[in-house]
Amino acid sequence: MTRDTTKSDAVRDVVYLSMHTSPLLQPGSGHAGGMNVYIDELAQTMSQRNVNVTVFTRSSDPQDPDIIEVNDRYRVVNVAAGPETYVPMTAMPDLVLAFTEKVLDYIQSHAIHPYVIHSHYWLSGWAGAILKETLGVPLANSFHTLGRIKDLTRRIDEAPSSALRTYTEEEVIALSDCVIASTPHEFDDLVDHYGANPERLCTSPPGIDHDVFQPGDRNQARKTLGWQTGIPIVLFVGRIQPLKAADVAVGAIGHLDDLGRVPHLVVVGGPSGPDGPAELSRLHQIVDEQNIGDRVSFYDAQPHRELPTFYQAADIVIVPSRSETFGLVAAEAQACGTPVVAADVGGLPYAVDNGGSGLLVAGHDPGDYAKAIRTILTDPDLAASMGRRAEVISMRFSWPATADRLLELYEGIHSA
Repeated sequence: MTRDTTKSDAVRDVVYLSMHTSPLLQPGSGHAGGMNVYIDELAQTMSQRNVNVTVFTRSSDPQDPDIIEVNDRYRVVNVAAGPETYVPMTAMPDLVLAFTEKVLDYIQSHAIHPYVIHSHYWLSGWAGAILKETLGVPLANSFHTLGRIKDLTRRIDEAPSSALRTYTEEEVIALSDCVIASTPHEFDDLVDHYGANPERLCTSPPGIDHDVFQPGDRNQARKTLGWQTGIPIVLFVGRIQPLKAADVAVGAIGHLDDLGRVPHLVVVGGPSGPDGPAELSRLHQIVDEQNIGDRVSFYDAQPHRELPTFYQAADIVIVPSRSETFGLVAAEAQACGTPVVAADVGGLPYAVDNGGSGLLVAGHDPGDYAKAIRTILTDPDLAASMGRRAEVISMRFSWPATADRLLELYEGIHSA
């Protein structure tokens, strides 16, 4: 990576930690999701601000280069910590210390002088806390999901978060110079459920690339995807795991037989986590039991920059997550002018204007989501109004604004 020493007063070396998943992985399956998009987009934007960003992630493929130069100010370092293959999340804690040691070795041997360390997720927060103490560098942390909050709304057959995770989250909160919440709701969760000091919390939502995610012609988008133009399309995008509640989306479609034009559900995403394959099988079982195989289609996870065509082609995007720190899918769908039916949980009420850009649903009863879908599909004027409002709401979120906010936060904790 080329370092611009002629602007040393403006350049900052920032270290991002993303131990369990690389920002360069395609989101939608495995460990890759909205956090990957967040880190990659943020690093790209920071690099345009004369910030040198080094992202450390655990190598999961020996064929990957040790160092990937994304651009002249943004690099990803694949750290060999543990087996260079997929490792389930339950085994990740055993690799944190090895990962941290390798990151420290790299920082010291390459003479990187981090202005700040910004860790992502509790595992990286653990590593970040050690590096902060060793290097004397300020630590910012973004959790992206919180164990105790997930447990509040988890499905009954899901295992609760481990005691190690919640204990580590508490320690990371205590040791961080700043914990970054995506929404005011997450800010409150950190205070109410973890006893976080409000003075060491700050709020900064993720962004949207509005050059990529923007309204388009629905019929043209459907033609591109090879979809029919005469039926309503409800779209689900996300990893196939209990947390994302694709089962609720599938169940909702089974409640809409009464509509003159029965909608078709498109599910885009791949299995994630130890329960992912079983969850995908469960979705197919629901389809078979309800005899709705002719109105549900499954797609593998798609490259992030190809998702706008899917959003533009849909009449409604459904986001029935059981827990959601922000809800990037909802925000990006709205940027494409598509109304959203979403769960009234976590950060989704912050991302979606209930009654304006979409409808929020309490709980996870498929019948309630079907009612919300029916409300929009049977009122073309409402649907059109929501589509227009959705685009307006989405403009609150941009990566330049997110980067500017975080640079302010970095400056604040560095000078404290």
